[in-house]
Amino acid sequence: MAFPKTRFRRALIHWYRLHGRDLSWRRTRDPYAILVSEFMLQQTQVATVIPYYSEWLRRFPDFAVLARTSENDVLRAWQ
Repeated sequence: MAFPKTRFRRALIHWYRLHGRDLSWRRTRDPYAILVSEFMLQQTQVATVIPYYSEWLRRFPDFAVLARTSENDVLRAWQ
């Protein structure tokens, strides 16, 4: 017998509520912040990203600030 989709979905959501990690990029609807997290998470593990993500958003809170920053400063911050 196949496992019904709705039952699986409920079980997965229940598990996530009990065990899912509280990550700041999951609590935002800001497309810029989400994009930054996606780029960072492509390059390294979650535990490593967390402090860099917070610092990046403190330093470059939106696309406008990032665009006004010199390429050297951005690359230095990315290291």
